[in-house]
Amino acid sequence: MTKKDFIEINNWLWEIPKNFRKDMRVPARAYVSEKMLEESFKDKSLEQLVNIATLPGIQKYSLAMPDMHEGYASPIGGVAAIRISDGVISPGVCGYDINCGMKLLKSNYLEKEIKPYLENLATEIQKEVPSGLGKGRQIKLSIEQINKILEGGAKRLVEQDYGEKEDLENCEAGGRLDWADTSVVSDHAKNRGRDQVGTLGSGNHFLEIQKVKEIFDKKIAEIFGLFKNQIVVMIHTGSRGLGHQVCTDYLKTMIPSMQRYEIKVPDREFACVPFNSPEGQRYFAAMACAANYAWANRQMIAHFVRKAWKGILGEEDSSLVALYDVAHNIIKKEKYNIDGKETGVAVHRKGATRAFPPNHPELPKKYQAVGQPVLIPGSMGTASYVLAGAKEGEKAFYSTCHGAGRTMSRHAAIRSINPQKLIRGLEKKGILIKCRSLRGLAEEAPQAYKDVDEVVEVVHRAGLSKKVAKLVPLAVIKGE
Repeated sequence: MTKKDFIEINNWLWEIPKNFRKDMRVPARAYVSEKMLEESFKDKSLEQLVNIATLPGIQKYSLAMPDMHEGYASPIGGVAAIRISDGVISPGVCGYDINCGMKLLKSNYLEKEIKPYLENLATEIQKEVPSGLGKGRQIKLSIEQINKILEGGAKRLVEQDYGEKEDLENCEAGGRLDWADTSVVSDHAKNRGRDQVGTLGSGNHFLEIQKVKEIFDKKIAEIFGLFKNQIVVMIHTGSRGLGHQVCTDYLKTMIPSMQRYEIKVPDREFACVPFNSPEGQRYFAAMACAANYAWANRQMIAHFVRKAWKGILGEEDSSLVALYDVAHNIIKKEKYNIDGKETGVAVHRKGATRAFPPNHPELPKKYQAVGQPVLIPGSMGTASYVLAGAKEGEKAFYSTCHGAGRTMSRHAAIRSINPQKLIRGLEKKGILIKCRSLRGLAEEAPQAYKDVDEVVEVVHRAGLSKKVAKLVPLAVIKGE
């Protein structure tokens, strides 16, 4: 595959036609600038994008966002809308970290007011929120308690006073997918999740104290409750070991099942079965359980962040209000007009964020006029963004990017980046770093990622979502 195989639709969208490979059912489209397209040939992400276009039941196009990079089976940054009536469901096109996602909490403080407390706040938050591979809380929940979280999601925790009703209103799906069924989640997966509700995890997961550096759209920012130099807290984590185990379990059952259903895919990692098959429905229900766990996890982290916040600041007006919580590794049933007919599809978003437009029925009342808040994190020490869903995004099944996107593998980053030098560089920029693992820092250095400003500019220019505010970090608490 070379650049010559692509048709340039506009400056921000490139297409590989359906006739590029005989097994393609639809064209493959990448939302990238020309420079990004050229850089994408360094890994297998474009080849994986073409592979998505071969899946039974796929509608319109296989899609990649500008943060795309090579993943398991499909690229991270990939989107596929697959017809429910006769299409498939694929764990590999959802991802291992089911409902890895973002939560943003707003304060009423300005940067100058919080600066004297920043070090203490970061230290207290790190103490309250365990992070790291396999790291959990001291208290282990029973299987019965885990089942209630898998069924109830963030709603279950709010009912137990770990948050406010407003947290659920400002959360995708109200923090709970109602088709979750705990009987289809293995005991091994449940046991892995027993001590990890309210924990950050490892890799690119983080918790940041940030300030609003720039406002691009005053009207939308006002409705979102954002203003210049405001202090906010961003939480990035997912379903931890439980979600990973759900994906592992169902890949094992689906790989042999494909033969029985006579499904052929170009890569066995694309394990898939008919959406309406017993195996497909079991995975869909288990995926919902893991998604609910992830929303509960972020809700519990928010509770402990609020506890740390109040402990250091000690004021009644020091509350943190949820702006929004949104997933970026998930499969959802949605309806779109395809070839003049309303069609039910299972939208697989892997490293891609839902970005619903104004007046969408699933949005909270207060965001109806302006669209869904979209939360795009940067890499460590770089900017993050708040955007809003746009009507033009329908052409991408109301999907947008989910972050900056890696350019360097974790192993390559560890080999080539000096963590002490990285810390010194970030400190020179006035950014506090809290991380117990130097290796974890090297893996997530800004040099290992694309430029988030360029990535966000593509989705803004392409009309997938509109820039509202730019956030920059003041303190970073890293997953290790």
